[in-house]
Amino acid sequence: MSVTQGLLKLKQWTQYLTEDLLGGPKFWKLSWVINFQKAGTLFLVLALMYLYQNFRTEAWLYLALHGGYGLVWLIKDVCFPDAAWQKKVTLAGGLMAFFGVLFWYWVMAWLLVSSAAVPSYPLDDNLWYALCVLLCLVGCVIMVIADAQKFYTLRIQKGLIKDGIHKYIRHPNYLGEMMIYGAFALLAWHWLAFVIIGSVWLLVFVPNMLAKEQSLSRFLEWNSYKKSTGWVFPFLRF
Repeated sequence: MSVTQGLLKLKQWTQYLTEDLLGGPKFWKLSWVINFQKAGTLFLVLALMYLYQNFRTEAWLYLALHGGYGLVWLIKDVCFPDAAWQKKVTLAGGLMAFFGVLFWYWVMAWLLVSSAAVPSYPLDDNLWYALCVLLCLVGCVIMVIADAQKFYTLRIQKGLIKDGIHKYIRHPNYLGEMMIYGAFALLAWHWLAFVIIGSVWLLVFVPNMLAKEQSLSRFLEWNSYKKSTGWVFPFLRF
């Protein structure tokens, strides 16, 4: 079995675990689980700050970035919801999606806020804060642009989306998410934060991207489109 085949098999397993685990009635949407985590982040980080009496600059900044991103996601979901998250899942599947993936993003907040000392950043603190804000801000813009373009284009015309941001990269929404959570991990500056995002990228993002490309390969223009675009970066082509 090749690496690609293995990752596609992993995609099938994660889909089962988060949608059909243990069987039974499917009474709640996956989007409800995701939106609960997004909406709760602002309140969770604020609660952690009061619990640990941590009101340092990096804690407030993390509150603004991660909590603000949650609000951006909710606004996006109201205006142009992603069809992939509208499917209904089993009770166990929804819980697995939360505790298997989404919960760990909250752990990054705990790693930062619970620390009694300021993280030892490799650059000047203010410069590091600026880099994290820049990365998160640009990531949010890329993610929203990509999802909006996909939502409104597919309402009018089905098929490959080959213009706009998709003219340069095939998975801009994942690039945006990677930049956003990369900013959170850099701000937390703890080895476990990088293990968390690295695991999600490898075990969730990459299989999802490969499965998407396998689906899109049914279009006649796929091969030429693939050759002219990057995977998640314009210069990363394969």
